[in-house]
Amino acid sequence: MSDNNSSKKYIRKERETLIGVNSKRPDAKKGMGGPRGVVTEKSDNFGKAWKQTLEYAKPQMPAIATAMTCAVLGTVISLIGPRQVQKITDLITQGITGSIDLGAVSTICGFLLMLYGISWLLNFTQHFIMATVAPRISMRMRTDITNKTNRMPLSYFDSHSFGDILSRITNDIDTIERTLNLSIAQFITSIALFLGSALMMFATNVVLALTAIAASVLGFLLMSIIMKHSQLHFNRQQRHLGAINGHVEEIYSGHNIVKAYNYEKESKEEFSRINRHLRDSVFKSTALSGIMQPLMTFIGNLGFVAVFVVGAILVKDDLITYGVIIEFTIYVRLFTQPLSQLAQSFTSMQSTAAAAERVFEYLGEEELSDESQKTRRLDTVKGDVRFEHVHFGYNPDRIIINDFSVDIKAGQKVAIVGPTGAGKTTIVNLLMRFYELNSGRIFIDGVPIDELTRENVHQLFCMVLQDTWLFEGTVRENLVYSKEGVTDEELERACRAVGIHHFIHTLPHGYDTVLDDKSSLSAGQKQQLTIARAMIENAPLLILDEATSSVDTRTERIIQKAMDGLTEGRTSFVIAHRLSTIRNSDLILVLKDGDIIGSGTHEELLRQGGFYADLYNSQFEQSA
Repeated sequence: MSDNNSSKKYIRKERETLIGVNSKRPDAKKGMGGPRGVVTEKSDNFGKAWKQTLEYAKPQMPAIATAMTCAVLGTVISLIGPRQVQKITDLITQGITGSIDLGAVSTICGFLLMLYGISWLLNFTQHFIMATVAPRISMRMRTDITNKTNRMPLSYFDSHSFGDILSRITNDIDTIERTLNLSIAQFITSIALFLGSALMMFATNVVLALTAIAASVLGFLLMSIIMKHSQLHFNRQQRHLGAINGHVEEIYSGHNIVKAYNYEKESKEEFSRINRHLRDSVFKSTALSGIMQPLMTFIGNLGFVAVFVVGAILVKDDLITYGVIIEFTIYVRLFTQPLSQLAQSFTSMQSTAAAAERVFEYLGEEELSDESQKTRRLDTVKGDVRFEHVHFGYNPDRIIINDFSVDIKAGQKVAIVGPTGAGKTTIVNLLMRFYELNSGRIFIDGVPIDELTRENVHQLFCMVLQDTWLFEGTVRENLVYSKEGVTDEELERACRAVGIHHFIHTLPHGYDTVLDDKSSLSAGQKQQLTIARAMIENAPLLILDEATSSVDTRTERIIQKAMDGLTEGRTSFVIAHRLSTIRNSDLILVLKDGDIIGSGTHEELLRQGGFYADLYNSQFEQSA
């Protein structure tokens, strides 16, 4: 039984490591804290979210204002129609006892057609403008999020789900675009129609106007109560949607691990739990907002009944004509119709407010420090690197690099070894300025790297990681990447050096073969391509983080020979667990718990004994 429990704990730990699930995520303070899929409550920020959205859309405001003006004018013109209908009704009523003035009727009908034609043209113009403006705003929003992502510190992505970030770029922005395209114009039109019809009713008959409005007051009160309660559920809906996207993205990116450890049942249960939260929030938000439509229909019908009853009494007392009742019937429809449209618009706007809140929350996250004022630059590098009393922790409360100091001469091949979690990869991340130091400094050729721009620092290094990364594109594009002016000879030379050239020629189109999801590249072949990419980059400083971990022994020897040529004459940092690959290093740094516990060449460290000798001998014994 204890073995089974230990196995379960190991599986869960392995899954947290490889899939990224951690119940104590640092983003708890961002409103997504707690276990994955548990969404914390946030206050109703409907007004704030819409204020941010409208401020963001300010460059498009002239076009939006034109569209809204067309919508209002089209609505106002349509309100003249019922008055003309009243005149036609009175002409017909008068003609019952005599002859109907068909000429007058025809003139009024022609005028009506002209009014409705102008109204249609204005409304069409409004729809056309908004159909143009809304995609522009969403395109700018996606561009800003992409640019924002490039300015975000890596620590943000260490603590937030990729799926949730993608949900903001896709689902949330799509929601905002749909509302800008459809609901905003409908909202303005509905308000114009509502106020305009109310004014026309009062201008026609005060008693009937008060009757119709009194019947609608109840609808307004109920609608405001429903909106207040449904907004919370719309916020939950968008956040649960982000949580489920994050879960799905993580589970499928680590699908092999889930299968290998028979974790399907637990992952399904977790998915079902998040899905239930999403279903409940969708049901509650939809059910509450769905009440508004039939409620407004009922209020509208109640207004018809009230107008007919009161109108009949007024006609009986000869206070109004039949034409006024017909006119008021149309006005009541125009008065109550906006209520149902407003209900629909509010539903959409509530969902959009929740989506906008998430988008602007991301756009408002803390960025990397501005470096536009930095003018210092390194173009030609000798390769001296010095760490001076470096302290660092991913969490400020937990320092993992303690007073790290070392002086590395130009051209040296430096190997960094130590147990898992000793801080090996962290050291090179700090060297690349992927993270900022808590204290201390790092120098390249005597220049503190914090006085250089991150872009300049990155240009000084070529880097090969344990985790390979290839994008959808041709082999050539993957190898060249951001390097310009690379010749075919340079490509082939690098690929021959790492032993991948022959394989590339077996592909359908050689170096122009497109690599996508259907490409059957092994992990070792992918790693060979990334190593060739580093060779083509040919930067003065080199970082190899377990660069040969996914290749076989024969390929490793080929790559190792290429690496020896690549590291010759340039300062290089090599992280390796297989100590046989770093025996020819000029300097080996032995790390444990963030401290250097030994340094020297391979032979010197073996003679000293201690941790490195024990580690090397244990690997030698295992290989024997």
